[in-house]
Amino acid sequence: MRFVSYEGRNGPSWGAATDAGVIPASAFAADCATLRAGLARHGAAGLAEAAARAEARVPFADIALLPVIPDAAHVLCLGHNYGAHSRESGKETPEYPRVFLRANSSLAAPGGAILRPACSRELDYEGELAAVIGRPGRHIRPEDAMGHVAGLTCFLDGSVRDFQKHSVTAGKNFSQTGALGPWLATLDETGPWDGLTLVTELNGETVQSAPTSDMIVGLPETIAYVSTFIRLQPGDVIATGTPAGVGAHRNPKRWLVPGDRVSVSVSGIGRLDVIVADDAPPPGDGAAG
Repeated sequence: MRFVSYEGRNGPSWGAATDAGVIPASAFAADCATLRAGLARHGAAGLAEAAARAEARVPFADIALLPVIPDAAHVLCLGHNYGAHSRESGKETPEYPRVFLRANSSLAAPGGAILRPACSRELDYEGELAAVIGRPGRHIRPEDAMGHVAGLTCFLDGSVRDFQKHSVTAGKNFSQTGALGPWLATLDETGPWDGLTLVTELNGETVQSAPTSDMIVGLPETIAYVSTFIRLQPGDVIATGTPAGVGAHRNPKRWLVPGDRVSVSVSGIGRLDVIVADDAPPPGDGAAG
């Protein structure tokens, strides 16, 4: 089953995506205002079972997708978690997951625009596989970790490289520089997390491609590590790092510019598409706002 969050005619909502349209949550989980709430109350399996019995459909033409979890309590990301990317960055292989946080406001909607900041020209792409937590937990063992996963999705960890040099938090949290979606695919659809292929395309050209089995720290070990310091909650997002091929380490460097189209595809899940646009310039000296 695939679950989406979307903006409809009556405001933000969520539901189950099918080839014929979206089954609105009002038809199978009316007690939950968001997908995050649905996962917390019913679990991914419960939602899938209920959605399979519903018949109502909303055409895709009548909705606009939102980040699949627009209200995550935690968006946790890994740096340098593919060996080739770690080497192209001149970094040593990490002994532990290199974890940082992103804010919800830094994520754009599938099919929407990511924004090149007015103060930088060094916006870079990083395609990733992300997991969405479905069952809460703390001090989770690696062998139990996948039982806490609701499903998988695609992630674009857009990075503002010049700011990242002096602050990872700043470089990773400019408004609408990343994206999440298009949907949450449950594990029965995706297959094993380490049997997938991740591909990033820029204007139709493949710029990143790697099997997810190339991760240095696997998804179960990452969940276990993160759960030592955070009690993971349903709807939490864990992005697992990007492979080699980012723009910062090409010769010449390849920064994103307005009009570029970036796609992140993961086999078994789907394709996350965005376009690059310029953010609004800052107000002039003495201007309000």
